[in-house]
Amino acid sequence: MLYMSDFFIVLISSLILIIMVLVGVAFLTLMERKVLGYIQIRKGPNKVGFCGIPQPFSDAIKLFTKEQTYPIMSNYLSYYISPIISLFLSLLIWMVFPYLTNLYNFNLGLLFFLCCTSMGVYTVMIAGWSSNSNYALLGGLRAVAQTISYEVSMALLLLSLVFLIGSYNLLDFELYQSYMWFIILFLPISLAWVTSMLAETNRTPFDFAEGESELVSGFNVEYSSGGFALIFLSEYSSILFMSMLYSVMFLGSGVFSFMFFMKLVFISFLFIWVRGTLPRYRYDKLMYLAWKSYLPMSLNFLFFYLGVKMFIYMIFI
Repeated sequence: MLYMSDFFIVLISSLILIIMVLVGVAFLTLMERKVLGYIQIRKGPNKVGFCGIPQPFSDAIKLFTKEQTYPIMSNYLSYYISPIISLFLSLLIWMVFPYLTNLYNFNLGLLFFLCCTSMGVYTVMIAGWSSNSNYALLGGLRAVAQTISYEVSMALLLLSLVFLIGSYNLLDFELYQSYMWFIILFLPISLAWVTSMLAETNRTPFDFAEGESELVSGFNVEYSSGGFALIFLSEYSSILFMSMLYSVMFLGSGVFSFMFFMKLVFISFLFIWVRGTLPRYRYDKLMYLAWKSYLPMSLNFLFFYLGVKMFIYMIFI
């Protein structure tokens, strides 16, 4: 009986977490539209309700009640399922959120995060391929190549921190930053991580999957109504998660403090600020940055922090 009550508590908590993430995503889209509006010296959404606050909900209702269209030549099943799996994976990553109540927080949390983000590549690839459109396929291939390239350097940057701490658990990151934030100790790594976050979530200035001038709208060009909405939700859920992860890893404050959520909002704002400020990068420059700048840098830092760890062991043990 005890196990059943535990199971129901975990189930209800998970549902609350998912609902809160989706509400957070809704208001993140509103914040993006408002901030971009003011950057471009115009008003954002301001007609629906008070200051346009219910706008995300009216957008969601509109998208999910529209008629779903399917290209005749598409591979129906994979076309239909890939946005659903994409959203599922982006919500599944939230299991590593460092709860003190030990809801899902487990010792190999960061490893689980890397596995889920790697799986996300397949959904983009299948979405681009199953539409049976040349533009969608081209956008999908570009997005996949970009995501895979930055995942490598991202994992190595993560390992530098993991080797120094000796744990994959996000709660330990919080513990080790009681006296000093890691952004001070790991400044170059934290800056490289910001760029990797932008590239990983296919955001400006690295949104080559959606290069409007040459690719229409990238891998999601054939999607409409619900399918498009799910891809949109998964992208913004990933942005929110990356902001949370950055706050925990480099700006370490307790997850249940007000300041933690302020930091999270600031990092999300940074995503939008970059979108409103920087022009799109050139694709070959992006690949050059990943393989010839970030990969050697992250490997160097990895060996450096391994040396630091060995030095600490030699002194204290």
